[in-house]
Amino acid sequence: MANDIKDIAHAVDAASVMRLFASPPRMLALGEPTHGVDAPLLLRNALFRQLVEREGYRTITIESDCVAGLLVDDYVTTGTGTLDEVMERGFGHGLGTSTANRELVRWMRAFNDGRPASDRVRFAGFDGPLEMAYAASPREAITSLHRVLTDHVDTGLLPCTAGTLDRLLGADERWTDPAAMLDPSASFGRSAEAGQLRLLADDLGALLDAWTPHLIAVTSRDAFDRALLYARAASGLLRYHFWMADMSPNRLSRLTGLRDQMMAGNLLALAERAPVLVHAHNSHLQRDMSSMRMGGSRLEWWSAGAVVNARLGEEYGFLATAFGTMRHQGVDVPPPDTLEGTLYALPEEPCLVNASELTAVLGATGFARRTSPYFGYAPLDPAHLARIDGVVFMKDIPEDVPGD
Repeated sequence: MANDIKDIAHAVDAASVMRLFASPPRMLALGEPTHGVDAPLLLRNALFRQLVEREGYRTITIESDCVAGLLVDDYVTTGTGTLDEVMERGFGHGLGTSTANRELVRWMRAFNDGRPASDRVRFAGFDGPLEMAYAASPREAITSLHRVLTDHVDTGLLPCTAGTLDRLLGADERWTDPAAMLDPSASFGRSAEAGQLRLLADDLGALLDAWTPHLIAVTSRDAFDRALLYARAASGLLRYHFWMADMSPNRLSRLTGLRDQMMAGNLLALAERAPVLVHAHNSHLQRDMSSMRMGGSRLEWWSAGAVVNARLGEEYGFLATAFGTMRHQGVDVPPPDTLEGTLYALPEEPCLVNASELTAVLGATGFARRTSPYFGYAPLDPAHLARIDGVVFMKDIPEDVPGD
């Protein structure tokens, strides 16, 4: 069997990836099984460069704050700001400290230098403005949307003034209290002010839609798309805050689903720029229902990838990444009867394997499901292989060295 699997393992490059598909997908999703190590991000960078140079890709989007990501896009496309500034302010989840992400942004800026706007590479975050400990204030999203409409639409049509928004929003700290993540009573999401803001966000979004022809004509398609992003972020954040105040047992499952719903909306908007490379955790990109344990409960939700796949069909492609070892986190050599253990015997590393060919080579014996002693690493579920296009396997993941 090892020889058969060796025959279907290929280098992780643009040509091997494209051979997995009957036609190039509009959206190619590359997952990772953990966060916080640069090795899979460096592989992502190399693949993206090849996709840009050989396959015409011009957009990459990662699991990071969609609103903050606009700063990164401005920098890589026009040079606005500095590299240090965008790494500090343009990412969520601490991703701006990653050496690999810094390398990506630096390369994109260099690639775009001197190129016409139509041929530049673009950057986007597709996560909501959410962190593990809190959800952001909706201030930036809703006030930016209001500003666009104020500048280009008869102000008599707007449902409120900027002053009204400022009064209802109040201090940002009442939205970002970390206690609200575990204590619904600490959330501001069901206050009278938050309720009014949800209605105003809906009205502002409807006005944006109604004035689409005018706004595109007097600004640009890019500027209009940015306003749409503000509208999605404002409504999504206010909905998320509302359900943070929920007292029901399904609260956390609903919140995980709402986060991926925001992700899916951003991905479907980015699909208009096709082709797009997406990078995030496997659990946000898989076609199967996602699950995790939190607070002693099992949470289940449909991932962004599952939602996007339902809309795009064969135009959505998914590569799941698996690791052999992460010894600095106690993840040692995988058992030989697991999917990762079988791939660990391969000499070439990293490698790409067609998931359907892997299933065919394995036959009826199947894989045991690997367990990880480290909660931050999620092994691949062999039951998902039928709905994965390719498996990227990285054999030994080193610990990042600060300053590398």
